[in-house]
Amino acid sequence: MDYELDWPADLLARELRALFDHPYRGWTGGEVELLLREAFHTAVPAAEFVRLHSTAEWTDDLGPTRRWIADLFKHLPEMRRYAPPRPYWAARRAGAVEVPARDPADVMHRFADLVGLLHGHGYLARDFAEPCVDVDPDEHLGRDLNFELRTRLHDVGSHTLWPLQPEIWDTDIFYSLIEVFHDLVARPRRCWLHDHNHCGLHFEVFDTDAGRRVYRGLVNRLLAEHAVELRLAADGEDEGRLVHVVDEARADLVAQALQAPDTGVQERVRHAVAQFRGRTATVYDKRLAVLTLAGILEERRELIGTRIGSKDEGALFQIANQFAIRHQHRNQQGDYDPVFLDWIFWWYLGTVELTDRLLDRSRETVQHANPLTEDEAS
Repeated sequence: MDYELDWPADLLARELRALFDHPYRGWTGGEVELLLREAFHTAVPAAEFVRLHSTAEWTDDLGPTRRWIADLFKHLPEMRRYAPPRPYWAARRAGAVEVPARDPADVMHRFADLVGLLHGHGYLARDFAEPCVDVDPDEHLGRDLNFELRTRLHDVGSHTLWPLQPEIWDTDIFYSLIEVFHDLVARPRRCWLHDHNHCGLHFEVFDTDAGRRVYRGLVNRLLAEHAVELRLAADGEDEGRLVHVVDEARADLVAQALQAPDTGVQERVRHAVAQFRGRTATVYDKRLAVLTLAGILEERRELIGTRIGSKDEGALFQIANQFAIRHQHRNQQGDYDPVFLDWIFWWYLGTVELTDRLLDRSRETVQHANPLTEDEAS
């Protein structure tokens, strides 16, 4: 329970490697403590590390500390992610059903609090650092965050956007700010306290990818808790943009399909996924996304016929040809429910991913049959 993760395990593993595998300098206890406090839901792991590391510094023996970290690293894959507690006895006995809060004002204020928390942890300090008391204000290099937000959002009238004022937002400003802050955050791996004249914390050594992954996880959890049917995309052409929610299995399918070994196919799949799942996607956008996938499958028609089955091949292209997707003929069915496009899209995307794996298997077979490289063969 004390070792429940707020972060994905692979992100914590990556940040640990970044500290311990640095080619020019060794890690510090403060950097590891900062990382553990952020990655775990409670402060217990960080406190245990600090206690052990303090003893190690006093005895000049870092062996126990290194073994503790190695053991932590080893067990990361099996550690639980934090989840809110399930309903207790009284609520279950009464048959109460937990309904997520749907008040737009509430989720906006919660988001403002979240950004304030990340700001306090230095996630905006790379580009928007507070001036240091020891530096001439004219030499301060931090940018103006309010100006940056207004520039990126364009049509916001005379609104002051920083500090955040959720009470004046409409839905468009709120969703736009979620996406803008995704592009602005970066995680600091090191901080130090400058106590002269109460200057405060200074943050250093920033990582954009880690910051965005932490931000996406926290924002997506917030949106889920408030029953908002949108999430920040974690990959694809629309990474960091709000997209419609899909179940875990389809999310995994998207992630796999976006790893197509053929770069050209990968880019087309990325574009199709972005068109289909965008927050403002229309029926026309979804039809174009399906059309893009149908084009990839057309190029693999022979593979589908020989490795999957000729009947399946016929069904795939019959759907695209007869339901006003690929062509616009008078004898086609064009009055079907738009929900039908969702079924076609996921079917086609799954088939594209399947053919990717079949092509990979064929390449591996060829490599095993011809183990010599071109240079060796010559």
